[in-house]
Amino acid sequence: MTATRRPVIGFLTDFGLDGAAATCRGVILGICPDAQIVDISHTVAKYAIGDGSFLLRSALPYLPVGVHVGVVDPGVGTERRPVGISTGRGDVLVGPDNGLLAEPADALGGIAEVRELTNAELWLAGTSATFHGRDIFAPVAAHLAAGDATFEAVGAPIDPGDIVRLEAAEAIVNERSIHASVIYVDSFGNVRLSARAEALERAFGAIVPGARLVATVAEHDPLIVAFAPSFGHVAIDAALLYRDSSGNLALALNRGDLAGRLGIGRGASVRLSRPD
Repeated sequence: MTATRRPVIGFLTDFGLDGAAATCRGVILGICPDAQIVDISHTVAKYAIGDGSFLLRSALPYLPVGVHVGVVDPGVGTERRPVGISTGRGDVLVGPDNGLLAEPADALGGIAEVRELTNAELWLAGTSATFHGRDIFAPVAAHLAAGDATFEAVGAPIDPGDIVRLEAAEAIVNERSIHASVIYVDSFGNVRLSARAEALERAFGAIVPGARLVATVAEHDPLIVAFAPSFGHVAIDAALLYRDSSGNLALALNRGDLAGRLGIGRGASVRLSRPD
């Protein structure tokens, strides 16, 4: 791992604000006092592994190389494995083997090695069945960040092809339409789609700002949207289609909550087409 003056630990959970995340931070700092903990999010929707994966994949490439902990873990205490994943960029990801970490690792240069966290000497004593974030993931990450444990010491190797991956959300692009699905709804109610921005030209040819398209979301009536660079290019409460900061297509209302208005979430179908 590339050395930094102070080790960086990225941290994401669905714990909310009731103290669980702070407890994990305390464990980390007790083992690695110099750690710079970057809180990516602790308000991931409960049990939403896909949302956590999306946020990690979006954020981690912008963090310095470090050890990063992800805990969205509805299977805690079951046979699901706790794992560490080393990446091509030099990071180590620590968390449950439930699909949360695979795509974020891909975004960090790919998976170099995977190990199951079986070395209990790196855990807290008296490990519970329900709080592996505190008892396993935080202390293992802290020992790695502090440099007093090597990645090889965390446990036995696993074939990278055996780790759990979430089903990839695909987009189908035709000459006159794009069929996609919602992969994330952010806190503003903006709807991120599985289609990349380049799909627009493949489906419709050159699209200029202000061009009108039809978005059919789930079972709702078709919605006329303007293709725009950003929210303020349309009227307040008007619908727009834009290229998000990750290069995907997204739908939104300017200063409004599109997902809330439509009552949709991850997995909802979206069809983009030309007006008749």
